[in-house]
Amino acid sequence: MHELNKIVVIGPESTGKSTLCEQLSVHYGTAWCREYAREYLLKNGMDYTFDDLLTIAKGQLQLEDEATRQVYGNTMPSGKKTSDQPLLFIDTDMYVMKVWCEFVFDKCHRWILDQIVERKYDQYLLCNTDLPWVKDELREYPDLESRQKLYTIYKDIMINQSVPWVDISGSYEQRFEKARTAVDALIGQRGEKREM
Repeated sequence: MHELNKIVVIGPESTGKSTLCEQLSVHYGTAWCREYAREYLLKNGMDYTFDDLLTIAKGQLQLEDEATRQVYGNTMPSGKKTSDQPLLFIDTDMYVMKVWCEFVFDKCHRWILDQIVERKYDQYLLCNTDLPWVKDELREYPDLESRQKLYTIYKDIMINQSVPWVDISGSYEQRFEKARTAVDALIGQRGEKREM
């Protein structure tokens, strides 16, 4: 069995992360991992604490592990599955939890930082803030200044880590095409390495 390619979609809120994950999973006929925070906050409300963010982080990784088993168990939606290059698209990882902790509480749980070191991914798709902000009962930062500040934080993280990443901007259609091109390039590189 070939190694799973894990592609993480990150960025500030209301930048099309979930939409992009779903589009890519349909295109490649594979699973995607949803953002656990939405489920948690809808159930528990927006008056969250620093410790709640640790609970959310653990729930996120549990969802990721379940989605990984789904791909390896071959219980994926039908579609254009590339069996020689299994893919998993992930909406949110521990970098997002780190940024959230530090942006709201000026500190981060050690467990989240340890998971950043431990977890391995193959590609990041960083969603830019050029989509219109969409009001949602769970979204906190409608102002452009905060959104751009958060985007800059994410971009700095991407620049200072070793996993390949691509900036995703433009309309929903343009974002999908940029992301698809990046994923196809990743698949091509992995295939070439195996043939060597």
